[in-house]
Amino acid sequence: MGIRSRRARSHSKTHVLGFGIAGFIGFFAMLAVAGALSLSTIISGWLEDLPDYTSAEAYLVAEPTRIYDCNGTQIAEYYLQQRRSIGLDEISQYVIDGTIDTEDHRFYTHNGIDPQGIVRAVFAQLTGRSEGASTITQQLVRNTVLSAEQFDYTVRRKVREAYIALQMEKMFTKDQILNMYLNTIYYGNGAYGIEAAAVTYFNVHASELTLAQAALLVGLPQSPSTYDPTVNPDLALSRRDIVLDRMLREGDITQEEFDEASAEELVLNPGSLGHPIGTFPYFTDHVRSLLLEDFDEATILQGGLKVYTTIDPDIQYAAERAMAERLEMSDNDSLTGALVCIENGNGYVRAMVGGRDYNASEFNSATQAHRQCGSSFKVYTLVAALRSGMNPNVTLNCSSPMQITPTWRVQNYGNANYGTRTLTSATAISSNTAYAQVAEAIGVEKIIETCHLMGIDVDIPAYLSVSIGSVGVPPIQMAEAFSVLATGGYHRDPCCITLIEDRNGNVIYEHTDNPEKVLEDGVAEAATEILREVVSGYNTGYEVGARWYVDQPLAGKTGTSDEATDLWFVGYTPQYTTAVWNGILEARETVYFQGYNGQTAQLPQPIFAEFMCSILEGLPYESFPDDGTRPSYLPNTTWKFVGTSASLNDPDLARREEEERRRQEEEEQKRREAEEKLQEEQENQQNQQGDTGGDTGGDTGGGGTGGDTGGDTGGGTGGDTGGGGTGGDTGEGGG
Repeated sequence: MGIRSRRARSHSKTHVLGFGIAGFIGFFAMLAVAGALSLSTIISGWLEDLPDYTSAEAYLVAEPTRIYDCNGTQIAEYYLQQRRSIGLDEISQYVIDGTIDTEDHRFYTHNGIDPQGIVRAVFAQLTGRSEGASTITQQLVRNTVLSAEQFDYTVRRKVREAYIALQMEKMFTKDQILNMYLNTIYYGNGAYGIEAAAVTYFNVHASELTLAQAALLVGLPQSPSTYDPTVNPDLALSRRDIVLDRMLREGDITQEEFDEASAEELVLNPGSLGHPIGTFPYFTDHVRSLLLEDFDEATILQGGLKVYTTIDPDIQYAAERAMAERLEMSDNDSLTGALVCIENGNGYVRAMVGGRDYNASEFNSATQAHRQCGSSFKVYTLVAALRSGMNPNVTLNCSSPMQITPTWRVQNYGNANYGTRTLTSATAISSNTAYAQVAEAIGVEKIIETCHLMGIDVDIPAYLSVSIGSVGVPPIQMAEAFSVLATGGYHRDPCCITLIEDRNGNVIYEHTDNPEKVLEDGVAEAATEILREVVSGYNTGYEVGARWYVDQPLAGKTGTSDEATDLWFVGYTPQYTTAVWNGILEARETVYFQGYNGQTAQLPQPIFAEFMCSILEGLPYESFPDDGTRPSYLPNTTWKFVGTSASLNDPDLARREEEERRRQEEEEQKRREAEEKLQEEQENQQNQQGDTGGDTGGDTGGGGTGGDTGGDTGGGTGGDTGGGGTGGDTGEGGG
């Protein structure tokens, strides 16, 4: 460093005042020269690429999207910045007065820029102090329209800022500008706007702030980190007292109010504008995914939307309680579950449980898990069969195992033999062999078509095995599809959002009910009639039936996948349809309940019954829609089942087979009788031959010898000695 440089550096340290004055004079000299040359040209160039400042939208800042339940209670927020805009009439007068007195006490008299303030700031700099010259209007412009340039400390930016501030004052009233400012300014700790600050630091609304609290908050924007009361309470109090002093000086508070407020100790009560993950996080996460289908991320996080949803807190809490209590009983920490409840009359999703613990796993099993449905999928095979004209009284062989195709061998659960049953009975006991035959008879394409009609939109491979539940379906789609049966064949998409408003209260979306008839007349009614048998007696849904204590009709179906990795119960009443799934999320492992292989009777059935009874209790009785119409069934002789004798469903064939059976039995009886007669004749002939031999021996041998010979030859009892009279008695044919 040379002598000249060292002297210049030393001079800069000891002659700040001189350089400040010189800089000030030089700045205005530069303006004068520029004006003399082409000031208008330079300024015009600076103002050429201004962002749009003519619309009120330009002064809007990031506003969170708020989510509400069906009662209008907020349950979540999506935001980049913790902010909540409010009206000027919702802000404490202390805040309004303190802000103006501290930031811009000539706010109501200037036109956007304050020449006196600029001069005051210059002289403050000359005397070694620091004081801002920007008006409230200029600060608002800097934080909104020119937010991308707020750290550009150039004359160009100051000119652009001042110009827009002047224009803004022509478009908005002073109160509007002040309101926008108070909703945008940063108060530290993630709080943007006075409402967020009031909640963040004191957990009260901006309208409820005391004088001391208001003064503390008013002092923060100058340097939120320096005056952060959670970190530097002494500095925060010092800054608060400066604000109070200015309010006193401007006549907005009395000396008594000043003394009382400045004597108050700092007492913080931190709050939050909303639950960071939402009250019902699985549901609100799903709502966010739905919003992303129509809005970009920026709009959702900053657009200030108000989203009104279908979730019913009472029903939701009942669902969470039923799931949590049963999972706790399982003694299996890895076990989880999902539940979706849909109101049949409008398709509204009233409850959604996506897992055991959102903090442990944010994966929403209710909407994202594609788990094998097991026998609960048979409902779609059943409906497809009814649509094809198959009568529920058709008879099927339900023995096990059974070879359906050369490559597909099927067995019932536990390889049980259920004998011969109707389709209704086979459904109630959930015979795999029966349903495999049904699928083969009607074709897998009919089953896939039916699934899509009822709301299942997963990819379903065209394999017969899907008919008994090899495909995975999310619980929300299972509830959606079963709801079609509860409504008499009408499909509704599950509805989670009923209304969306923009930040100004304008309605930008409103749900309208638009049910679509997707099943032929009588099909849903016939299916419901069959599925009501599942939950009666000792059929597969017996546990639900045993726990059912409300006066409402019920239908449903159990489901257990291979190796009991997935357990289901999906059921419905006239009011609601609910799907319950239990399993291990991370792996396809057998479910264990209290150390033993899990069953639907231990998990989804009790969860379903407990939940549904709790929300239905006290409601008036309703019936399933049914006008008596049934599908036009084809003759049972139409169906050829690979494992069932055709005669079981064909009376004429059965009669002919019975006649043939009897004829064959008669012929067999005649054959046996003929064989017995022939055998008898042969035995008689042999006996006769024996008698002849005995007589001949007696005549020829004579005496004792003849007796022995005759007895031996004839097969009788001969004399022991063969002599005299004794020999004659043994061979009595002799004499």
